[in-house]
Amino acid sequence: MLAYILNISGWLLLPFMDGIAKYLSSEIHFIQVVWGRYFFMLLVSFPLAFIFFRKEISFPKTISVQLFRSFFLFLSTVFFFYAISVITLTEALTLAFISPIIVTILSIFYLKEKVGIHRWTAVLIGFFGVMIIIRPGFIEINFASFSAIAAGISYAFYIIYTRKLSFTDSAVVTLLFTGIVGCIFISLIVPFYWVNLDLRQLLLLISLASIGTLGHFLIILSLRLGEASKLAPLGYFEISTNILVGYAFFGDLPDIWIYLGLSLIVFSGIYICLLYTSPSPRDRTRSRMPSSA
Repeated sequence: MLAYILNISGWLLLPFMDGIAKYLSSEIHFIQVVWGRYFFMLLVSFPLAFIFFRKEISFPKTISVQLFRSFFLFLSTVFFFYAISVITLTEALTLAFISPIIVTILSIFYLKEKVGIHRWTAVLIGFFGVMIIIRPGFIEINFASFSAIAAGISYAFYIIYTRKLSFTDSAVVTLLFTGIVGCIFISLIVPFYWVNLDLRQLLLLISLASIGTLGHFLIILSLRLGEASKLAPLGYFEISTNILVGYAFFGDLPDIWIYLGLSLIVFSGIYICLLYTSPSPRDRTRSRMPSSA
C-alpha cells in the first residue's frame, strides 16, 4: 500500500514543477528554465542520495546505455518545456502521454518483444486520441504540439533504455548520472540564451528543481517497495493535478476534444500496461499444473 501512496504522491507533485516552468518561460527563455531544472536538481539530489542510498552509489556498469538514456530524457525535457511555454499544460501533457504507445512499438525492435493484436489495437486507439487533440485540418497545428509529441517519443526511448539498465545499475546511480549528463548538455547551450536572474526567479528555479527531484525521489522509493509494472498506470494521475494547476494559475480549462483524446490515450496506455502484467495462456496453464516435486 505504501508503494502506491508514494508513487501517486510523486506523480501528483510533478505538474507543480511544470506550472513553475510555464510561468518562468514567460519571463526568461525556456532553455534557461531547463538549465535551472538540471543544475539545482543536482544540488538537491546528491545530498538525498548520500543520506538515504550511500551504499548503492557506484560507478555505472553500462556507460553507453546510461548516456543514451540520459540524452533522451534531456531531449524530452527540452521538448516538453518548450511545448508548455506555448500551449496549455494539459494539452502538452496529454500529447506527451503517447509514450506508452511508442514504447510498445519500440519494444519490438529494441527489446525483441512480441506484440499481438491486442497491443496493436491499443496503439491505434491511442494514436486516434492524439489525432482528436491536434485535429489536423480543423485547427492550426503549431510546432509546440509536435514538440509535446516529440517529448513523448523521446521519453519512450528513455523508458526503453531504462529497462535495459534495470538489471545492471541501481536506480540512484541512474538518477544521479542522468542529472550530471543533462546538466553538462544544457550548460553548453544556456550561455547563448542567458539573462541575469533576479532573486524571485532564482528562488522559483530552485523550487522547480526541488519539486521535480522530490517527485522523482518518491517514485524511486515506490519502485523499491512495489513492482514497476503494477505501478506504471498510476502515472496517469499526473493529469489531474496538471488540469488543476493549469486552471488555477493560467485559466486554462481543457475543451471537450482534449478530454475525449485524453480518455482514449489513457485507456490505451492502461490497457497496454495490463497486457504486460497479465499472464499468458501458457503461464496460466502452467500455474494449474501440479508440481512434480
